[in-house]
Amino acid sequence: MSILVLPLQLLAVVVTVLLFVFGVRRLLGVRLSPLRTLAAGIIAFALAPLVINAVGASVVQHHRVTTTLPALWFAMLGVAIALLIGMLLLVVAEALVPSGTLPGPVYVIRGARRRLSRGRRYVQIAAILVRRGMLPYLRGARRAELASPEGRRQLALSLRRALEDGGATFVKLGQVLATRRDLLPPEFIDQLVGLQDDAPRLPWAEVEGVLRSELRADVRERFASFEQRPLAAASIAQVHAATLPDGKAVVVKVRRPGIARVAEWDIDIVIRLARRLERATSWGRGVGAVALAEGFAGALREELDLRIEASNLSAVAAAASTGRGRAAVDTPRADEDMCTAEVLVMERLQGRALRSISASDEIGDREALAGALLDFLLRGVLLDGIFHADPHAGNVVLLDNGRLGMLDFGSVGRLDAALRRALQRLLLAVDRGDPALLCDALLDIVARPEELDETGLTRALGAFMARHLGLGLEAGVRMFGDLFRILAEHSLTVPGDIAAAFRSLATVEGTLTALDPGFRIIDHTRAFAVAQLAAQFSPGALRSAASGELIALEPILRRLPRRIDRIGGALEAGSLTVNVRLLSDARDRGFITGLAHQFVLAFMAATTGVIAVLLLGLHGGPAVTRSVTLYAFLGYSLLVCAGVLALRVLVLVFRLDASR
Repeated sequence: MSILVLPLQLLAVVVTVLLFVFGVRRLLGVRLSPLRTLAAGIIAFALAPLVINAVGASVVQHHRVTTTLPALWFAMLGVAIALLIGMLLLVVAEALVPSGTLPGPVYVIRGARRRLSRGRRYVQIAAILVRRGMLPYLRGARRAELASPEGRRQLALSLRRALEDGGATFVKLGQVLATRRDLLPPEFIDQLVGLQDDAPRLPWAEVEGVLRSELRADVRERFASFEQRPLAAASIAQVHAATLPDGKAVVVKVRRPGIARVAEWDIDIVIRLARRLERATSWGRGVGAVALAEGFAGALREELDLRIEASNLSAVAAAASTGRGRAAVDTPRADEDMCTAEVLVMERLQGRALRSISASDEIGDREALAGALLDFLLRGVLLDGIFHADPHAGNVVLLDNGRLGMLDFGSVGRLDAALRRALQRLLLAVDRGDPALLCDALLDIVARPEELDETGLTRALGAFMARHLGLGLEAGVRMFGDLFRILAEHSLTVPGDIAAAFRSLATVEGTLTALDPGFRIIDHTRAFAVAQLAAQFSPGALRSAASGELIALEPILRRLPRRIDRIGGALEAGSLTVNVRLLSDARDRGFITGLAHQFVLAFMAATTGVIAVLLLGLHGGPAVTRSVTLYAFLGYSLLVCAGVLALRVLVLVFRLDASR
């Protein structure tokens, strides 16, 4: 029997603790974190003997109680007080740290692993900054060197090398920065442009291993020929020329081994830095650093899966087949049977990258080519709803036949019909110089806050249009920067898809500059929008639109005469009534019920507390012990009940505040 004593004692303790946990949970009436409730139950269990001794045992010992019934009453009161203490701890914890704001234990363990990996990555990045001499600039030192062109060139070279050493994510970040001529001096742009195609090259052995693993065959079995020397090496993948067994010339894009895991670490670092930047600086809040970092992270994750790029190529080809006039810009077609997450096989476009063409090269009509490229992007944004999200000069090819080709569809943007119509109205407002129409078009695009100074926004947009319209290409990038600044000042949040479209238009400005320095992007965009809107309001288009609307309204129009007749008859007979169902929405009923519940609990807590105080103030009455009367005992018990009811009200209030 002695062997069973310890297990039975442990079982009794566990059962008692669970009863205390259940009591705290049921008395509070709200489901909170299981771990937090368990902790409160354990504390209540631990305090129960102390409270019982203080409340009951001392009374029995010092006042010579001759029966066990009063002692049992005081023991029960002590247990109730211990439960009340557990409830109080839960309510205080809920007020200070609401449920759901702390991660669970499994997440904490996984997060510790991620922090360990991220810590190693931080050390690597810090070592790169020290090796490339970038750390003093991050601390704000040696800024005088930025005053001279030579100093800026040296710093830009160091930055480029540091980004290359940092790996794919930071190379991609450098590519994005290379498109922001509004943020960086020309010396930095000149260096960062080299990151477009000049990433370190993978050795052939690693490329062959990826191909064999993904295609499940030897390279010689799937290709008639395969160039081991890459055509280009980018941050995510590198490209090789090859020939299929049927003689078709293709390019094979191979993702760098292990790049996905490292990219996730780097994305985590970038987002955390963006959060700190947005929290600590007004500039970070103004530009929406976290939203920008998350958009960059989403685009990078898409580029890591080459199947998405194959799908994007198919979608672009399908849009081109609708007959919207994309003949001036070619896009490659993917061989979907040979495409995986790490390998992409697509048609090869013969030509030269636009960034390798100088202003003195003879390439034909530069203005016509620039117009064709801008039309390609505008048609994707305004008409087809799918567009290239990164049209920098490294992704545009001047083909041998004199036309343009577009490469690298790993990152594309998509817009639904409603957003495309809103953008068309926006361009129409720009063409007319109408700030009120521009304000209405923007409010159809952005997330509108509850309180908005619409008059002030209209005036700001009017000043914006007066400042930028008619300035031509020189105003292109500044225009987008000022527009985003106006939206941020009025707490207007731009959806990610629209932000991608604006960013794509800002990026193509640099590409058009390389192609034709005198090209006027604003004038061409306005002309394009006017032409498309004019086409939409042509007699044929109006007839088609009217026919579609009539077909949609036909069931309503057929029922309308009967309904008008019934309404007229009811008016004539004086029997027209309107039924209004109050609180028909379940959410409204739930809100009213919750308020009534809290009011009743608060009233009961106050009433019980007042009665308890009155009972404690009464003299005389049946004696439970020599110093405690029945009225006093009932008063103490009612005080505990009042505390329980008050805590139930408080926890509901704290949970309501946390959910807002």
